[in-house]
Amino acid sequence: MQRLDGSAAVPSHLAGGIVALGNFDGFHLGHQAVVGAAIARARAEGRPALVATFDPHPVRYFRPDSPPFRLTTLDQREALFAAAGADAMVVFGFDQALASLTAAEFISERLIGALDIKGVVTGEDFTFGKGKSGTIATLAEAGDRLGFSVETVAPVTLDGEIVSSSRIRDALIAGDPRGAARLLTRPYAIRGTVQHGDKLGRTIGYPTANVDMANYLRPAYGIYAVRGRLADGRVLAGAANLGIRPTFDPPKELLEPFFFDFAEDLYGQTIEVELIDFLRAEAKFDSLDALTAQMDLDCARARMILAG
Repeated sequence: MQRLDGSAAVPSHLAGGIVALGNFDGFHLGHQAVVGAAIARARAEGRPALVATFDPHPVRYFRPDSPPFRLTTLDQREALFAAAGADAMVVFGFDQALASLTAAEFISERLIGALDIKGVVTGEDFTFGKGKSGTIATLAEAGDRLGFSVETVAPVTLDGEIVSSSRIRDALIAGDPRGAARLLTRPYAIRGTVQHGDKLGRTIGYPTANVDMANYLRPAYGIYAVRGRLADGRVLAGAANLGIRPTFDPPKELLEPFFFDFAEDLYGQTIEVELIDFLRAEAKFDSLDALTAQMDLDCARARMILAG
């Protein structure tokens, strides 16, 4: 699996490929359908299968003050695309140069000039180019003229509604990680480097692995049953506080997983924390004893959920 710069010439062994075109943040059921169709076409035609994404997200470029909304990092997307069977991930850096390209220029300079594609697969509502002037019809016309195929994939529905990144974000904000997982086909996961904190947890018997939320969407603040995936492949069960720790001053926003029956040093390591179930909202306690008693209950409940 290679990561390619969407503004540079594609390596010769990946030229002439079929590209799945979209943002694919979250890589949910709908995204998987688009990428799966591109990979299937590439395999049928004996061509490389590429998945193109944009970074930063166009919304972040045009509205930099928007609250965090990211569902997956580029590293997470790369791993997901590789697992789906893609040969390479193409990253279109969304900057002034890209934002200024007309639809025709994006096709000629990026899809044909840089990637040398022979086919495009995308969702029916995909738009591109300056002012979102490019549509599926634009791609189809260019394909007929320039000699590449264009395939569109209809939206995927679940429970009678279209699967979308917005729907996943709404579920997470509402404290419904299980609902989000159904749309994603896996638990929502936050990846980050374990950092040193105030070490308050260890004073009450609950040492945590502190992870900064960075640009990830903020799910509902509260206590979660979680699984942690370490760099060496081990999977740990635990409970986590996601929020601002209202019992302690000053408030500090963190994801703080406590892993059961685990005492190794994780500082400086990159881990991925999966939100499995929402246990309760954050609360402020009058004493450390009261907080500890509640954490005992939270961890017992998380153990039961994760065991089941």
